Amino acid sequence: MIAKIASLEGQLAAIPSQEVNELRIAELEYLLEEQNQKLANRSSFAWIKDIAIYLIVPLLLLLLAHWLIAIVYDTKMIYLRIISMILPLPFAYFLFKSHAHKLFPWFIGVVFLAIASVIGMSWITSLVDRSPVFPQNLFEWKELLEYSASIAFSFLTGMLLGRVAFAAEQRRRQAGIMSALNKAASNHAKSASASIQGVFGLMKTVEEHGGTVVALGTTAASIYTGLKGIVGS
Repeated sequence: MIAKIASLEGQLAAIPSQEVNELRIAELEYLLEEQNQKLANRSSFAWIKDIAIYLIVPLLLLLLAHWLIAIVYDTKMIYLRIISMILPLPFAYFLFKSHAHKLFPWFIGVVFLAIASVIGMSWITSLVDRSPVFPQNLFEWKELLEYSASIAFSFLTGMLLGRVAFAAEQRRRQAGIMSALNKAASNHAKSASASIQGVFGLMKTVEEHGGTVVALGTTAASIYTGLKGIVGS
């Protein structure tokens, strides 16, 4: 009996306390945040690479699509508008899915991509029919801004979806850590962690649905601004 009691006491002593679990979780969260910060503060070469792949490449593809549709095949412009609404989205998605990014610099990049695409298309057209590159009246400026907004909203939709996917991946990793710690915790610690997990579950649902709703909104804005002039005409 004494031996059994000593064995049980040893097992109880080996079970980590709630305070130890909380300290360990805080340590792991700090390490995760530190890793994300390192990814955010990457070298200038990495920034140049990202700009080339995720901004310059879609810009060139949009200009190529305009040249083929408007100049080579001289077909309906609605095809170009649809391509312009779809093409930027996957580039932005994979950019923000890979690791954390600061939003403001890439928002500036989105503006550059949208305006440069439309001005570039106008320049290509001017090489053929000698038309002015820049808009000449208020109506043409309005069309330029609407078309640019369509491209920008497409890229923003990809950014939002990519951030949701990246956040979901981070939550899966944290959930794995929490699960491993909870298995070694006592019944009291388990009940406490269960309530914490309930809060995290609610936050996860709100974040995922919120990101999805915003992404749907930007998608709708991209479709509206992209097809408004074509369908209405």
